[in-house]
Formats: sequence, C-alpha cells, structure tokens
Amino acid sequence: MRRILSLARAEVLRIVRDRATLVQIFLVPLAQLLVLANAATFQITDTPMYVVDLDHTSTSRGLVTRFTASGHFEIIGESSSLDLANDALRRGRATMVLAIPRDFEASLVRDRRAPVQIALNAEKGAAAGIVQAYASAILAAYSAELGTTLRPSIGAVRAGIAGGQLGEPPPVRGAARIDVRTRSWYNPALDYRDYMVPGILVALVTVIGTLLAAQNIAREKELGTLEQLNVTPVTRAQFITAKLLPLWVLALLELALGLVVGHLVFGMPVRGSVALLFGVAGIYLVAALAIGLWISTLVETQQQAMFVTFFIVMIYFLMSGLFTPLDSMPRWVQLLAELNPVRHFVEISRAILVKGAGLRDIVRPLGALVILALAALGVSVRQYSKRSA
Repeated sequence: MRRILSLARAEVLRIVRDRATLVQIFLVPLAQLLVLANAATFQITDTPMYVVDLDHTSTSRGLVTRFTASGHFEIIGESSSLDLANDALRRGRATMVLAIPRDFEASLVRDRRAPVQIALNAEKGAAAGIVQAYASAILAAYSAELGTTLRPSIGAVRAGIAGGQLGEPPPVRGAARIDVRTRSWYNPALDYRDYMVPGILVALVTVIGTLLAAQNIAREKELGTLEQLNVTPVTRAQFITAKLLPLWVLALLELALGLVVGHLVFGMPVRGSVALLFGVAGIYLVAALAIGLWISTLVETQQQAMFVTFFIVMIYFLMSGLFTPLDSMPRWVQLLAELNPVRHFVEISRAILVKGAGLRDIVRPLGALVILALAALGVSVRQYSKRSA
C-alpha cells in the first residue's frame, strides 16, 4: 500500500506541475459545459412564421397573439394571400404558416369547433417536428381557454415541390370532441437544460477519465520508463493502481465542480442523493479508466491514444441516449447499447438529479454498470499484462 501511495503522490505532483494537463482537466471541461449546455438543445425560439388570417376577428387575432407571446414564434409576414405564404415557405423565409379560415369566429360560436391549418417546412428535419409540437400545444391551450375545439390540420410541406402547396383549411365535420389534459412530470417547464446538463457532465467525466488514462500510460512508453518500472520491485498491479487512482479522484472532483456550475449557472435540479450519484460515478470511472488502460495497450504514443480514445468515445456518446433517444434507434442498436457503460450512467445521473431516484429505482442500470466495470477492468489488466510481458 505504501508503494502505491508513493507512486500516486509522484503522479499527482507531475500532474500539478504540468499546466497543460491542469487546463485540460479543469478549464476545458468547464468551457465545454458552459457552451454545450446552451448549444446542445432541441428548444427552438423565434421560429419564423407567416400568418394568413382570412377571418380578421378578435378571436383570430387572439390566436395569433398566443403564438407570438409563447416566445417560440416570430411573425415575419402576414397577409390574406395563400400564394404569398407558399412563396415564404419555398424561399425559406418561413418555417411555419398559420392559416385561419373565413368564419373562424362564427364557427366557434355556432358549432363550438373550427379548423386551423398549419404548414411546416419539412426540409428542416427534426426541427419541424418540434415546431409542430409547440404549435399543437398552443392550439390546445387556446381551445381550452375558449371552451371550444380547434381542429388543427397539420401538414409537412417540402418547399419547392409541386403539389405541396398550402390550401384552404378543410371544413369541420361532426366529430366527437376529445378533451386532452397533459401534465409533465419531473420537468414541468420542459426546460431542455434540465435534461441535457446531467448528460453533458457524464460526457466530460468520461473524456477526462478515459483520455487521460490512455495518454498517461502511453507517455511512459514514449519516455521509455515503462519497461524500467516493470523490472523494479513494483508489481504491475501496484503500478496500474498508482497511475489510475489520481485520475479517479480528479474525475470525481471534475464531477463535483460540474454539478456546482450546472446548478448555479443553469439551475439544474439536484433532487436526489448526491452521495448516491458520487458512489455510482466511482463505479463508472472504474470502467472509464479501464477502457483508457486498454487503449494504452493498443498504442505507442500519446497522439495515437488521443485518436483512438475519441473514436471509441464518439461511438459511446452516439449510442448512449445522450443526444438522441434510444427508443428511436433500431432494436439491434438498443441491444448493443446495453454494453455501453455511458448509456447506463447517463440514465442513472438523469434519474437521480431530475427525478430524485433512490437506490431501488436504479438497481437495473447500476447492476449492468457494475458488471461492465468489472469486465472492462479484468480484460484491460489482462491485456496490459500480456502486452508488458
């Protein structure tokens, strides 16, 4: 134990004296957190919207006002011409067109229901679906406010393609009214940063733990000191522990600093046990550091370690549910993602911080994380011993 602590102390001194490493450990991840928490979001504001109001009544103007007051839409044009609306979509000036038919207010008074047409530019991809969700929510809220039913006719229009033109909203037929009431649990304001910041913290801890572990041992190879250490009384297990232990502690400090910044700067909720989160993080970092150790057995230089690490970590992030939901992926990808430790830690961190989950609530992903950590550590140590023999 004394040898391990002595080697670990020497490793800490080396890291502290290396300013480039300190910047890489603390300043770069914080800068990434501040940028990514605002950039990696699906929230859309000031969507350019064109309004075709054929009714010109206080009720139709009230509907338009609800769209602009939401903060998600910005009116870039308004007229009674459907041709001008189509032209705005075709030229890319507008992402959405709101068409209010004639006799809109009269239909609400007479039949308690009225049609509204929404046309979206489908070339925007996923953004069109998000805009559609915003529009549907506003229509539902305004309908409930009036005590009536607004029947949205939503179409995805690809600009510039003949036949994808905005037309008169369809008439309403006698249909049963469905009263839908929704409630958002755990994130009532639907603030995307509450969802993304915990995941970004996992990403930063992963990069620090894996990349520094791979580079650290690769550095010993470049300096030619690795073989010298292998012939000393220090065993390989002691050497590996002494090398990885300071990085394990530094990654936990990085997580603590990220939690403070996320909570104070972005208002990220911390509803669950912080001690439980750090306990899970400690297990996860065993897997992350083991992967870094395994990478170090494949490379000879720090530059090679960096390239291999980013290749592996990129695949991990894309298959973790961090940026895209796993439910939208093919079934075989979802099964393969079960072997991804990042996927389980992202799920656990969001559950603890956002939902306030306890130990009983995270048993399944925690069990998978423990198994993956032990497997990664076993394979990495075995591979390192064979490579160093």
